[in-house]
Order: sequence, then C-alpha cells, then structure tokens
Amino acid sequence: MKTTACKQLLCACAATLLALPGAQAQSNVTISGTVDIGLYRDSHTRVTNVGPISRSYLTFSGTEDLGNGMTALFVLTTRFEPDTGTLENTNKPFFHGESTVGLKGSFGTIKLGRRLDAVNNLDWQFDPWYNFDRIASPAWDTWHYNFPSDPRGNGTSAAPSADYGRLNNGIFYDSPTFNGFAVHFSGSPEKVDGDKNRALGTALTYNGGNFSALGAHSKNSAGHTDNLIGAKVSFSPVTVMAVYNVSKTDTSKAKAFTAGVEYSLGATTLKGGYGQVDVDGVKQVKIVSGGAFYSLSKRTTVYGEIAHRKRPDDAFNTYGVGISHSF
Repeated sequence: MKTTACKQLLCACAATLLALPGAQAQSNVTISGTVDIGLYRDSHTRVTNVGPISRSYLTFSGTEDLGNGMTALFVLTTRFEPDTGTLENTNKPFFHGESTVGLKGSFGTIKLGRRLDAVNNLDWQFDPWYNFDRIASPAWDTWHYNFPSDPRGNGTSAAPSADYGRLNNGIFYDSPTFNGFAVHFSGSPEKVDGDKNRALGTALTYNGGNFSALGAHSKNSAGHTDNLIGAKVSFSPVTVMAVYNVSKTDTSKAKAFTAGVEYSLGATTLKGGYGQVDVDGVKQVKIVSGGAFYSLSKRTTVYGEIAHRKRPDDAFNTYGVGISHSF
C-alpha cells in the first residue's frame, strides 16, 4: 500500500511535467531569512551563551509563470550560527533547511528534493514558539521523541546520521484547499539495504475562521511511526492550542502532550506553554514556559523568555533575551 502511494505521487509528477505549456513568462527570485541572536542559558551546566535562540536561516526562492495557471518554483534554505558565521551544524548538508524544485497549479503543489515531511511541515503552527526556540518551546523537547523523519538524512553516505524533520530524496504534495480542508503527502521512492520500507507521510488540515486543526501520520524507512493531532482556536486577543503526539519504534513508545496560549496587546505578545513526554511509562521531560515579545517594527522583534524543565534525574531553569530581524 505504501509502495502504491509513492508510485501515485511519481505518476502525478510525470503527468504534470507532460502537461507543461511551451511558452515561458516572467520569473522572479527572492532572498529572505531571519537573523536571531541573544544571551541565554539552555541547560544547568552552561550559564551564559551568545547565539541564536530561534533558528537563523537564509532562503533563496523563485517562481516563474508558465502560463495557463501553471507556476514553476524552487526553494533553497541554509541555516547558520550568527554568533560565529558558521553553518548551524557541520554534519548537516549546506542547504539543510530545504532544497526543492517543483510545480504549482490548479492541482496543488508538487515538489521534489529535501524538505520537511508532511507532519513536520505543518505542526509548528500549534506551538506558540513554532517548534523553533531552544529555550521556551514545549514542542522542542517533546514532539517526535522517537521519530527521526529520515534515519540517514544528514552526514555522508559513509557516515549517515538522522534528521528529525526533513526527508531526503523526497516527493512532496500539497493539495488546493476545499472548504477549509487540504491534504498533504510526503514520501521517497528510494530504498536502500537495511530499510524496512519506503518513507511515507500523510496529513489532513482544516483552516476556517478562528479554528485550525491537523491530523497526521508518518512512517520512516526504519519502520518507526509518528502520529499527531493538533488544534488551535482564536478569540481575539487570545489564541489557545494543543497537540497530542505518539511516536513509536519497534521497542519504545513516546506519548507527548503540549498546550500553549498567546495574548496579543498591540505590539506586545505574551506567550505561555506546557509540555510533557512519557517514554515507555516514564516521564522523561516536563516543561513550563513563558515569554514576552515586543515588535519594534514589522521585521524586528525583541523578546525575553524563561522555562522550567524537569527530567528524571534533575530539574533546572532556562532563560534568554534576544532580538530577531526578518528580511
């Protein structure tokens, strides 16, 4: 059944390529990204660090109007450490964030390359910190605990290492929205020695008015599974959200729950979060967090945040103040 789904995605790509019109039209390329840096403590062993609290990244993206409602597109994203100017992690590929090319039309969007899988590409919207913050995000410590989306997604072919979020050699599909609903797929037709199956992920989203929801399932090439449901509701100026996530290997099961709230006061946004993950019946992480964000402009924000983490053998506080600029 999984192989059939991958074949269907391949067929959809092939059919779309055959349908391309011959005429070419105007194209554009955009450079965008975020630079985030601050002073923080991220564990009980390191007192003060200078560096990114959220991720810093640089993206090159482009589109070309092919006519007849068809658009070609590409995305290349690299992540870096602004305190040193180096890549985020030398074990990760240069375009760690994304490297895809694809087509968009009335059928939806199809991309090929490396990208977040169907679960990770959508779940961030149900965490106040977008699963993107090392200090205060409950999702950072709890979601997908037992689930590397690609067990060989980083490193080299001789010394591969796991990626928790992205899928190499992938095919990605996002459907148009129908009455608030959309479907999403990710998978890879490739299978190497040692793989139990081909990677495949599916998700269903709903966005309507002040309510959003997500239900998603993914299985990686090692046979590990990840299931996630999330919901968010907004009653201006308050937004509340929650996620339940179960990730399983052949021998272990992790159950995570997070909840979050945002309260907007003009240029100021207050955030709060709670999360915990139980692994094989043992509470591995429990986190309570809060933060205040102030927008100096549409692109620049200053913030402060704090969290308390409890693990089986210790408990400690993390905190940080930072500035983030998007361009």
